[in-house]
Amino acid sequence: MQINCIIVEDEPLAQERTKGYLTKLPFMQLAGTFDNGIDALVHLKTHPVDIIFLDINMGELSGIQLLESAQITSQVIITTAYHEYALKGFDLNVTDYLLKPYTFQRFVQAVEKAKNNLIKTAAAPPEKKFIFIRTEHRLEKTFLNEVLYIEGMRDYRRIHTTTRQIMTLQTFRDLELEIPASIICRVHKSFMVALDKIDAIEKDTILLHNTVIPISDTYRKSFFQHINHPAK
Repeated sequence: MQINCIIVEDEPLAQERTKGYLTKLPFMQLAGTFDNGIDALVHLKTHPVDIIFLDINMGELSGIQLLESAQITSQVIITTAYHEYALKGFDLNVTDYLLKPYTFQRFVQAVEKAKNNLIKTAAAPPEKKFIFIRTEHRLEKTFLNEVLYIEGMRDYRRIHTTTRQIMTLQTFRDLELEIPASIICRVHKSFMVALDKIDAIEKDTILLHNTVIPISDTYRKSFFQHINHPAK
């Protein structure tokens, strides 16, 4: 796996150290070196890279400001002499935080972490954007980002979206097999909810689009796992 990267660092000696480490890793390809965040940001807009080695304290635009001012999709490895920015860095979802002077071994650990993240991202299936719902006479294309919740009504399921309602005889089981639970999750024997449409959760109920939806004990644990909160 060939990985391209850039170095954003205003200290010449630190630049040379990172370049030297990179030459020892044949799968790493250096696409550019920048001594300021502004030039790096301009470069990234037209030349995305896999990994950014990013210093914190630099002239007009610091490393933190660069991360805050742009949508960075690269793996970011902070390289700095200042430990006090570590928490802020991880708040911005950096891959690793190297404190200068760092050893080659520690550098390799950070690169391997970024490499593993890149492999996982490449292997992940593309996010599902729509499904076809079987109605009485046809298949209705339904975009998942428009779904609010799905309600069970005896033999039917009613799919509430931002623009319409669709009635189907497809079972909850059919729908669960088609829709990733990370997008629309079962929370009750009679309800599935779109996680990104939830307004609030209060005790055993979900508030969503002026609707109160119950959370049952059967689905409680898995629901809270999908929203990354422990069930109370």
